[in-house]
Amino acid sequence: MAASPPFKIFNPCGEYVASCKHVEDAAMILAAYGDGAKLRHSGYGRRVLWNEGAEDQPASESYDHVATVVLKRMEG
Repeated sequence: MAASPPFKIFNPCGEYVASCKHVEDAAMILAAYGDGAKLRHSGYGRRVLWNEGAEDQPASESYDHVATVVLKRMEG
């Protein structure tokens, strides 16, 4: 059986709503939920890697930007 996709998306109320294999796909969902939506990675526990509305630009502006920021945060 395949493993669950690692990127977990939570709505502004904190409820788990989706998982994705790729950050760019997760960014589309984050943009749809808007401010307060959060992205976590299953290998990083409860650490929030993206907090929509608290970042320097919204996910809807550039999914690639979300991926760059998230991957950089995962390195550090």
